[in-house]
Amino acid sequence: MAGFVNYVKESFEELKHNVTWPTMAEAQSLTILVAVFSTLFSLAIWGVDTVFSKVISFYFHLIN
Repeated sequence: MAGFVNYVKESFEELKHNVTWPTMAEAQSLTILVAVFSTLFSLAIWGVDTVFSKVISFYFHLIN
């Protein structure tokens, strides 16, 4: 248990002294960028899923 406590303490020290945090403006622009690309990627997956669904449905309609 002492090893875990030591690990947590060292992790917080590293966060305070060794991590370079982005500015608020940079964090906001990157957040918007991630949101836009996540939306575009989800729309692309939805489109491919819709096309595959229609193709499979058409195939099963043909074999029946």
